[in-house]
Amino acid sequence: MAARGRRLPADAGMNTAEYAVGTLAAVAFAGVLMKVLMSDPVQGALTGIITKALN
Repeated sequence: MAARGRRLPADAGMNTAEYAVGTLAAVAFAGVLMKVLMSDPVQGALTGIITKALN
């Protein structure tokens, strides 16, 4: 009977399935970013920027 008057707390966080989906999305994004950064045109551009900044 005492439990009737209590309110359940609002869902303030992620549950396990949401953590799994969020982690999977972050790993997929990191993989895509890694592929982009390792491509020849991007590496050439970054090398040029760094070389120009150091000169």
